[in-house]
Amino acid sequence: MYHPFSIIETLKTSWHILKGNFVTIIVYSAVTFLLLGILSVALAFTFSPDDFTSTMIFSFIMLFIQAYSTLGLYKLIFTVIDSEYYEFEFSQIIPTIKMVLSYLAVVFLLAFIVTNYNIGVNMLEPYEDLQNLVMIISTIVGLYLAFRIMFFNTFIVDDHSGPFESLKQSFALTKGYLLKIISILGIILLLIALPIALSNFYPIISIAILFTYPFVNIVLAVTYRKLVYSHMDVDDSVAETD
Repeated sequence: MYHPFSIIETLKTSWHILKGNFVTIIVYSAVTFLLLGILSVALAFTFSPDDFTSTMIFSFIMLFIQAYSTLGLYKLIFTVIDSEYYEFEFSQIIPTIKMVLSYLAVVFLLAFIVTNYNIGVNMLEPYEDLQNLVMIISTIVGLYLAFRIMFFNTFIVDDHSGPFESLKQSFALTKGYLLKIISILGIILLLIALPIALSNFYPIISIAILFTYPFVNIVLAVTYRKLVYSHMDVDDSVAETD
């Protein structure tokens, strides 16, 4: 393979991207966190938590906004990667409605599967041994599938794929790279969990999430791009960092 996937090279490239576009990415993340906080408070005062309909509307609005901000971050990351040597416009980082709807379609599909799974497991309560066996097997299968479809959002943003197409593409992309992907996710979880754990003792450290959150998403975006190029068996200019 001309340019095999490398964890070290992926982390090196991700750091290069963050360092080269630090202000742009951090400002986007800070503004997004601020707006989400303001909107969540505003909506909480608008809708009654005791009313089921209001709660559902509130949840859907927040999910839509979070989807928009998440896809916007990936749009920004891919834009700074592809526009390394020229300026880009603000309009280039705005996700389309199709992207948001495709993302939400996958989220609702997964939520439907998880909900029905929980219902099925609860029905097995009279058969405790069988219930435990089903839970163990389903956990292993669930984690495996989660690793295989984890890049559906990057395909939605980068390839304008639909919901089912993005799941299929992610499944194909991760073929043969599962252990390396798990290693990448382990590093990502460490970057997220460490600041959260330390913030319990030193609250000021919680600010670090403004830096770690965009960085881990950069890592995921770069991982996706490098896997694409590895499958194509070609080199990628993004990897050529100093």
